[in-house]
Amino acid sequence: MKNSKEYKEKKVSIWLAAIPLVTLVAMLATTIKVYGADALNGGSQISLFIASSVATIIAIGLCGCRWSDLERAISENIHTSASAIIILLLIGAISSTWMLSGVVPTLIYYGLQIIHPKVFLLTACLICAAVSLLTGSSWTTIATIGVALMGIGTAQGFSEGWVAGAIISGAYFGDKVSALSDTTVLAATTARVPLFEHIKYMMITTIPSLCIALVVFFVVGLQNNTDSTTQITEITQALQSRFNITPWLLVVPIITMLLVVRKLPALITLFISVIAACIAIVVAQGDILREIGGEGPLYIFRGLIDICTTSTNIKSATPIVDELIATRGMAGMLNTIWLILCAMCFGGVMTGSGMLNAITQLFLRFVHRTVSIVASTVGAGIFYNMCTADQYISIIITGNTFRKLYSERGLEARLLSRSVEDSATVTSVLIPWGSCGMTQSTVLGVATITYLPYCIFNLVSPLMSIFVATIGYKIIHKSDKGEE
Repeated sequence: MKNSKEYKEKKVSIWLAAIPLVTLVAMLATTIKVYGADALNGGSQISLFIASSVATIIAIGLCGCRWSDLERAISENIHTSASAIIILLLIGAISSTWMLSGVVPTLIYYGLQIIHPKVFLLTACLICAAVSLLTGSSWTTIATIGVALMGIGTAQGFSEGWVAGAIISGAYFGDKVSALSDTTVLAATTARVPLFEHIKYMMITTIPSLCIALVVFFVVGLQNNTDSTTQITEITQALQSRFNITPWLLVVPIITMLLVVRKLPALITLFISVIAACIAIVVAQGDILREIGGEGPLYIFRGLIDICTTSTNIKSATPIVDELIATRGMAGMLNTIWLILCAMCFGGVMTGSGMLNAITQLFLRFVHRTVSIVASTVGAGIFYNMCTADQYISIIITGNTFRKLYSERGLEARLLSRSVEDSATVTSVLIPWGSCGMTQSTVLGVATITYLPYCIFNLVSPLMSIFVATIGYKIIHKSDKGEE
């Protein structure tokens, strides 16, 4: 019987290694066709389990691997995601408490006050960026305020492609750099980089990409000559009638940002943010708290627990705002956690059997310098998005595929995590058959192929990642002695 070292060094045929991946792609394609946007509610997880089973059968039956080795690889993969799971639960609590405390509605309310046709695309992008940054969810942003902005923009004479492009660009900027985003947490965890260090390093490529997008949207917006404020008024009035809108509520995100600046651990920062938002609910949104908590002396306790943990659906004056203020709490993150655990199983089997290494060799053929390593990582992120139709799986596979290579070449892990986010996260919405592409196309009522050319931020980000690698800015090798 082979020992563990011999097992890990065993070479696997690229054709055998491709079978589980092809199985996964076929299963995901079928699942998405059958379930559509609901594929993440179980179908994608089962697809990963089946692909993991196929990989296990091939590894043990055809490659001479031992189950104990595969099991150990799976356990190690899951162990690395433990902190991410806790963070995701806190993110679920923050998304709910920030919404029902009035923090997010206040931001939207004041943001809508400044919309003007000449700067609509620019403003729409910035509003979506701010909301997504605070909520950590591009999906929620697009499905709520994005839908409202879609109607406003088309009424003002903009093509649906441009409006959708501005909305998606802003939403995915916020999703990409928010400490509350599950994809941000996942990319940092997969590459084994501290969350806030990952976010800080991403700014080098993300801020220029957003600036380019904003310039484009501003120039295009200047060509518009129509005006419409009816829907804006309807939304702001509905928010004002349902929430106590006050600038004081912005103290909650300010506290969170100060904690981020002081570089407190992510778990501590997020927990304190939840507490601050809960206090804001009690102080500013008593009616909402009583509506959720019900009657009795303990309504505050029950209301806060329900807001943090379960779904809430309070009503307002308009359906659009109803969708905006609906929350899912910690329970809403369970499908994502389930997906991560299943993906970790698949990644563990592929890694422990050597199959992932075999696939990696296809990308490594083009690797000679740092720029080619980054370009290969970016290419892999987009490739796995197209193959797996899911950004979470793409992030995990790309991160696991290149982590060892970056270490061997003396490159920082944060370069890997940034390259993964610059590709896998932002391009997921551009894949027509992907879960993100299908969802946003359905929500906005615009075909993916229609809005794709106008998602400036999403298109520029992968190119910016390669460009920054080309000039070598802030890319430190382990052998370098200089400081950043």
